Amino acid sequence: MFARIQTKDFMVKTENLGRKKQGKRQYLNNKQTRELMTKSELYFDSMFDIPGIKVGKKQTIETLINKETSLFAKYLRTERKTWNPKVILPY
Repeated sequence: MFARIQTKDFMVKTENLGRKKQGKRQYLNNKQTRELMTKSELYFDSMFDIPGIKVGKKQTIETLINKETSLFAKYLRTERKTWNPKVILPY
């Protein structure tokens, strides 16, 4: 997805940073921003073979992230005695 982004896909904007101070920032142009957002949404809506917490054999990445953060927060607040993540990513 990011391999096709090139220097020409960015634009530079001058912004006010405070009194008498200006700075330049680079932004992805509107076309590339829309494409990136569309592809990101499709990716997060895709299904993975990760058992659901309640039912099912698949769930979306978004659901997995939401459920895991909720369970981890409960563990940190000592509302749960243990927390075992569903997915362990390699370093």
